[in-house]
Amino acid sequence: LFLKMGKVCAIFGGSRGIGKAVAELLAQKGCRLAIIGRNLEVAQTTARNLGAGHLALSCDVSSEQEVQNTFEEMQRNLGPINYLVNAAGINRDGLLVRTKTEDMIAQIHTNLLGTMLTCKAAVKSMLQQQGGAIVNIGKLGNSSNISPLLGFIHTEMTAHLEEDQLKKSILLGRFGEPREVAQAVVFLLESPYVTGSTLVVDGGLQLL
Repeated sequence: LFLKMGKVCAIFGGSRGIGKAVAELLAQKGCRLAIIGRNLEVAQTTARNLGAGHLALSCDVSSEQEVQNTFEEMQRNLGPINYLVNAAGINRDGLLVRTKTEDMIAQIHTNLLGTMLTCKAAVKSMLQQQGGAIVNIGKLGNSSNISPLLGFIHTEMTAHLEEDQLKKSILLGRFGEPREVAQAVVFLLESPYVTGSTLVVDGGLQLL
């Protein structure tokens, strides 16, 4: 039954922002999605809006047990995982000297450890079926407002920024849209001979 249906994709942080845009694009391509977020209600709303056959789950990615449980739940409901997209990230923005240690730890737990734990769980599943693809979306970093891989994208994390001032430093002269990042993510997922690559989606920010 699973073989006749579309590919299964787990999107951590799939209920909003870039993750949601990736989910929308993959749903249009016939994928069956697990939308995973911290807030189950928000994830359920996103999954419902994508149409039938998608799954919504809540997960704290910094907990190995929760990540493990989430993957078991996905496999039970959707089958083996073909794609993993890590879009879950938190930003405790501010100058380093003013940043509380617990905020630094929270960022490391979600943005770094969380990504490692979901990759570890996904690779186990992918090895069994001898294939799969993982895309980790660059996270906003502390005291920078910006990921070197993504540049400035219209999301909740960039809503407070002075856009008119900042877009002067971007070659294309504007912030990016979540769907434009999603197109790059889907390209990487669907490119079987691209592996271990870093794709910069920044509107030419690094060129100026």
